[in-house]
Amino acid sequence: MENISLLLSEALAPYQASLGREGSRGERLVTLKDVTGAIVIERMFTADQLRDKRQLTDVVDGLHRDLMVAEGRIEPCVIAAMRDRAFVAPAFA
Repeated sequence: MENISLLLSEALAPYQASLGREGSRGERLVTLKDVTGAIVIERMFTADQLRDKRQLTDVVDGLHRDLMVAEGRIEPCVIAAMRDRAFVAPAFA
C-alpha cells in the first residue's frame, strides 16, 4: 500500500497523499495535505478501489475533481450539471 500512497502523491502533486490504517473491512482513509501540511481532503476508499488499476484511476479522477472544488476552480453545481448532461441521450439518432 505504500506504493499506492506514492502513486497518489505523484498523480495529485503538489498535494501529499497518505493512507490511514486499514479498517475492519479493508477500507483506508486517504488524506491529502497541501504544501503547508494543512488537510485539504479526507476520503474513505475500499481496498478494491485502491488495488484495482481501473478503480484507482477513478479514485484519482474523483480526488482531482474534489481538489478543483476545494480550490474554488469549479463549483459543485457545475459537476452536477455535467453528470446530468452525460445521462441525456442525443435528440437525433
